[in-house]
Amino acid sequence: MNDKQVKFAVGSTLIVAAIGYLIITGISNTSTYFFTVSELKAQKVSFKGTGLKVKGNVVQGSIQRDPDDYLKVRFAIEENNSNLDVRYQGVTPDMFKDGGEVVVEGTLDEHGVFHANTLLTSCPSKYEAEKEAGKMHPGTLPDYQKQPAPDFKQTETLPKAAI
Repeated sequence: MNDKQVKFAVGSTLIVAAIGYLIITGISNTSTYFFTVSELKAQKVSFKGTGLKVKGNVVQGSIQRDPDDYLKVRFAIEENNSNLDVRYQGVTPDMFKDGGEVVVEGTLDEHGVFHANTLLTSCPSKYEAEKEAGKMHPGTLPDYQKQPAPDFKQTETLPKAAI
């Protein structure tokens, strides 16, 4: 191999190694474990400080808001008689209520309290039944294709403005 080929091989190897390093660190930084409440409680491994997503139903009567800061919310989620205390600070979704299904994303502290930085609610199943019955889901737009398209070629019907 001549000098030019050696430089090309070394440069290519460095580029491939850099791309591989970026992919591996990107995946490890953004990966989170997804559990239900009962699966998380059944784990023998400690996930304290690790990014987690946990799915469960809000326990009836557990939602408590801080009177000094309405954005701070404490509640519990349950699944199969396993409970998890959750702390969240932020705007809660409109569908957030007692008994509603939620997915929280955050970390677990040393006391077993989940500190969520994301709170998601799922759409109630009644919308799926309405969709199957042909009703519109809230937030969807009507089908405007059924209306005739305007004819823009008839410009003589438009009023003329004098300048």
